Amino acid sequence: MVRSLWATVVALGACATGSLGGGAGGGAYRVPVPLGLDLVAGVPEANPLTRPKVELGRKLFFDPELAIDRSRSCATCHRPDLYFTDGRERPVGLEGGEGRRNVPSVLNVAYGRTFFWDGRAEGLEAQVLEPIRGPDELGLGEAALIERLETRRDYRDDFEDAFGDREITPDRVARALASYLRTLRSGDAPIDRFLHGDRGALSAEAQRGFRLFTGRANCGVCHLAPLFTDHQFHNTGVSWGSTDLGRFAVTGEEADRGRFRTPSLRNVAETAPYMHDGSLATLEDVIEHYAGGGTAGPHLDEEIHPLDLTDQEKRQLVAFLKALTGGEPDTD
Repeated sequence: MVRSLWATVVALGACATGSLGGGAGGGAYRVPVPLGLDLVAGVPEANPLTRPKVELGRKLFFDPELAIDRSRSCATCHRPDLYFTDGRERPVGLEGGEGRRNVPSVLNVAYGRTFFWDGRAEGLEAQVLEPIRGPDELGLGEAALIERLETRRDYRDDFEDAFGDREITPDRVARALASYLRTLRSGDAPIDRFLHGDRGALSAEAQRGFRLFTGRANCGVCHLAPLFTDHQFHNTGVSWGSTDLGRFAVTGEEADRGRFRTPSLRNVAETAPYMHDGSLATLEDVIEHYAGGGTAGPHLDEEIHPLDLTDQEKRQLVAFLKALTGGEPDTD
């Protein structure tokens, strides 16, 4: 049964090239594609991957020059040692303030179709500039950022290497950051090895959890392979009573009130706490939430309903979720 659910994924994946390209010609940057992710690719033609651009994006990602007080960088909240999250319910912002939403991992963001918990950014290049502007994040703003970078000869050289001349613009900053982020991919998890023929990669308990996940527990309705997300927005009963309106704040559509983006479950065991507000501390808490049918309220997703799961079945689901942990990318 399990094998049949994934037969198409595995068969097509075996035909993949094994790398994610970035345009034609000698400047193309090829990134090895981890096992399990070889059916998806996310490099737009307008921003092909090149080595100078990726290296510039990496430099910007770790540079506190992007923060108004030079106290933090993108990597402060997206820590490589924590699978590019920060391990907190909500991030600590400038001057000690607390952010509104949990920090999602940026691993595998190259394959994303929606960005931010509420989907307000149209594309990764648009997404990466928002934290620089955000008063509770880096708080610098685009004009001040460009002014800072232009005073640095090393950055002027880097932009010339990446784009052909020394002009520094917000668009080029965004394209470089997005390029680096597209190299951060994590696959080759036990579930991937199992589905590609290694029958010993999953424990018996995790295999039972997999059957529950794709069957009676109904998790697979929203958490679809290979990223274990449908890239859509759902009201899962977490936001009832909150002032955070989710997708509604973007669209103004009443049906979107309390809806948030479905996160990828890859590496989920390493990225606690969970949900858009970080309100569920453990995987066990998440499973209890869904087994109980969420919190009743308007616009609760129709797929959310009480589940008759035994304690053993809940443990099996946790075992499966732990089997979604893949390798960490090399960020050196």
